[in-house]
Amino acid sequence: MEYRKRRAPNHQWDADKVKALRDHLGLTQQQMSDEMGTRQQTISEWERGMYRPRGVSRTMLNIIADGAGFRYETDNSGEPVKSEEETETG
Repeated sequence: MEYRKRRAPNHQWDADKVKALRDHLGLTQQQMSDEMGTRQQTISEWERGMYRPRGVSRTMLNIIADGAGFRYETDNSGEPVKSEEETETG
């Protein structure tokens, strides 16, 4: 029996993606920061583009996004493109 390690996708997180994930989860910045064990100010700074999540924070966002079925990609113009699942549901 072959064992395959399941890994969360390695998304690059920018301000729009962080906010889109938080909106997808229906959380406030404070609630998201509580879930991640970080400060609300950190979430705000990510969403304003002051900083990008890195290291463990980026990995946690990847895991949360994967677990929530969140798929967020951008086209060449940088505009969000919804996945087929999102298009079908709304």
